[in-house]
Amino acid sequence: MGGAVAVHFDRVTKRFGSVAAISDLSLEVRRGELLTLLGPSGCGKTTLLNLVAGFFSPDGGSISIDGRLVNDVPTYRREIGLVFQSYALFPHMTVAANIAYGLRMRDLPKRDITRRVGNVLSLVKLQGLEDRRPRQLSGGQQQRIALARALVINPKVLLLDEPFSALDKNLRASMQIELREIQRNLGVTTIFVTHDQSEALSLSDRIAIMSEGHIRQIGTPEEIYTNPRERFVASFVGDVNVLRGKLMGIDDTRAIVEVGAARITVPSESVRGLKASMPVDLFVRPEQLQLTEAGKPCASAGTVVAAVYQGAHIDLHIECADCPHGRLLARLSASEGTKWSIGTQVGISISTDEAIAFAT
Repeated sequence: MGGAVAVHFDRVTKRFGSVAAISDLSLEVRRGELLTLLGPSGCGKTTLLNLVAGFFSPDGGSISIDGRLVNDVPTYRREIGLVFQSYALFPHMTVAANIAYGLRMRDLPKRDITRRVGNVLSLVKLQGLEDRRPRQLSGGQQQRIALARALVINPKVLLLDEPFSALDKNLRASMQIELREIQRNLGVTTIFVTHDQSEALSLSDRIAIMSEGHIRQIGTPEEIYTNPRERFVASFVGDVNVLRGKLMGIDDTRAIVEVGAARITVPSESVRGLKASMPVDLFVRPEQLQLTEAGKPCASAGTVVAAVYQGAHIDLHIECADCPHGRLLARLSASEGTKWSIGTQVGISISTDEAIAFAT
């Protein structure tokens, strides 16, 4: 993955009536990367994808693909591949004809069309099915047809709008792996829209977290998960617990937060500007909590009210009177989780220095 810019949004705004779906947004998508737009419904991620595709025109700012301004360029001249949530296959056409459609619209010679369709059929593992109709194939195979149709034109940018949402869990997971392998092998710049956090974390080179038409944070999956820069990102991505604490001290890089009898080291960036003794909220992942016997010095205490078996781990829900949300979630190994039965009073300790604190 190179550092060159494939898609550039420069202060882009898009309004629908009086509502700004995208507001003064700037973003660079690197050539060859898979960038995921992740956020809650209505955050603007699909609108942003439609702006790249040319289905919408920006009301302000500019969009460039490979250095070429495309604000007024029609969709069919943008050299993009599209995979929709519904696949949008032609039911009366064969698999081969569906895939070849974009090439025929470009008036390519029949020999070239046959060769390129054959190559992409092999790429998406649909050899031998070229004469079937979409309705004769499974959901996963139909998804491969849609992907092949988008890739066969050799797009500069591949746009994916929640392409796995109609698949069952196991098929969805296998198709995610296949897509990532194909994308890496071809090196095609890809913008992926999803509301599924695990999908975004597993597939992406970088993730752009969106809310209310703005990008709140952009970074690698690890950066987004372990170092959220604001409360919204910390709350939105992954499961998280919030405990009330007090800022005890701060320097250039680290801060100390007191939670119950525990003192936790956190990055200072998110609490910069606060003074010692001010209240803060400590954000802690479920896997960063440990349970101890009640009565021992710890960060908090509570009662186990539910245990959810998840195979390799067990999620314990703990009622906690002094926690802002009333409950904590602890994620323990299966062997450790079985030690704590429902109704047990427990102490809660924090086993990491990777927690994040924000002003209350």
